[in-house]
Amino acid sequence: MKNSQFNTSFYYNNKWVLYNSLNNNFILLEPMVYELYEAASNENKLPEIANYHEELYDILIENGLIIKNNIDEVQLVKDLRDKIDLNEDHYHLTINPTMNCNFKCWYCYESHIKNSKLDDVNLKRITSFIDQKTSSGIKAFTVSWFGGEPLLYYKKNVLPILKYTHEKCKERDIKLSCTFTTNGYLINEEMIKDFKRYGVSGFQITLDGNEEEHNKVRYVHKNKGSYTEILANIFKLCESGFHVSLRINYTKDKLDTVHDIYNDVLLLKTSARKNMKIDFQRVWQTEDTQESRDKVLSLMSKFSTEGFKVSSVISNVDYVRNSCYADKKNHATINYDGNVFKCTARDFEGKNREGVLKSNGNIEWNQKYYDRLDAKFKNKPCLSCRLLPICNGGCSQQALEHSKEYCMYDFDEERKTEVIRNKFILMLNNIEVD
Repeated sequence: MKNSQFNTSFYYNNKWVLYNSLNNNFILLEPMVYELYEAASNENKLPEIANYHEELYDILIENGLIIKNNIDEVQLVKDLRDKIDLNEDHYHLTINPTMNCNFKCWYCYESHIKNSKLDDVNLKRITSFIDQKTSSGIKAFTVSWFGGEPLLYYKKNVLPILKYTHEKCKERDIKLSCTFTTNGYLINEEMIKDFKRYGVSGFQITLDGNEEEHNKVRYVHKNKGSYTEILANIFKLCESGFHVSLRINYTKDKLDTVHDIYNDVLLLKTSARKNMKIDFQRVWQTEDTQESRDKVLSLMSKFSTEGFKVSSVISNVDYVRNSCYADKKNHATINYDGNVFKCTARDFEGKNREGVLKSNGNIEWNQKYYDRLDAKFKNKPCLSCRLLPICNGGCSQQALEHSKEYCMYDFDEERKTEVIRNKFILMLNNIEVD
């Protein structure tokens, strides 16, 4: 028997915490019991634990902390990745109906293209693509709307595809999920009726701090912000049964303003709070600090106590079991101009495309697509890392962008342990992380 490669241990509140990243399980040990385990590990005599503490030995095996010598754990992670990312029962289509937007946030990485929208030719190609995919034997179909602001040209660019997709999935007994990443400002009662009718399930909508801070970033004009209108629309969606991921973009200097957002969302009916997830995301151009991470964990606990789901980049480290849509074989992002991409967290310039949508509705992929599917498990340090089953070097985009050996945590073992400690604290406080 041997210790799993994927074990992490740390001391917390007078007990030792052991975690295995492949099985995703925590166990707590009293210090004297941990000393028994540590001594057996150091002397390479793990089976002898059973002679002194049979229950401990069984628990360690059950939770994957000690395993048989002949088990190839890295291959188990590869098999898990294949099962998830190469699954052909589900197809995920992302559509950018426009790259224009009614706001111009300072940190947005997209190039806003005025008057960009789906023309009749590409709209027809997209419906042909949907017809093909929904007749290919898949069991579930997801359509995600992105951009730009996807609701800008709603009646011409979005509604026809919503209707068509809903009709085909209903006709072919396919489970449909439809989501929007939107700033939320343009949502109205007529749209909400359409969303109910045509299988829309969720939204991601962003606030940039409290009303004062948000209105500095997202404004209609210099004398009119958008916070009040967006929050009102979020409430309407939640109270209509839609799930809303309320993304709070923060910098370390603006985290204190989130307490105002907390007071504002408490006006949402208690029965509708289960439909809102508060998702903390640091603005990537700004510095991350331990102080800000501690504040985020505290805020997550505060929102969770009031019945909201919570999420954060701090807690969502799981790039294997919950891998990015772009990592999956059965995913495409179709731009308004017919260019096809995978990742939506980069710009959509033609030179970066991974394929082209043809007139018959087929995607002609280029080599970039195949390189992406083969990008994982190529970074040597990952293969010996204890976080491989949850990190794996990040998403496929990150793997592609590193030409040399790299580590998401700069090879800092304490930072890796901190990732696990944060997961444990959330679990310990019964914070429901979605």
